[in-house]
Amino acid sequence: MSTAATPPPQQLRPLLHEKIDQLADEELAAVHKQLLMLELRRELDMIGEEMASDWQAGLITQEKVDEAIREYRVAHPYRTPDSP
Repeated sequence: MSTAATPPPQQLRPLLHEKIDQLADEELAAVHKQLLMLELRRELDMIGEEMASDWQAGLITQEKVDEAIREYRVAHPYRTPDSP
């Protein structure tokens, strides 16, 4: 279905519900996975926008990032395969 032929949301929602109701049980997992991927993409976009805003506002700086990395490394020292 092309973007130009996509019905408005108030018509599309019931069409999608009907299609989902007609899916075979084994197809539901695939649809669920795609919906989760869509949700993940939306959340990552939101986090990216918020981070960009925080960088511009000076809430995140390279110095703060470097300090956070140093603190993490002190709390979680790198272990070699031979270390306990």
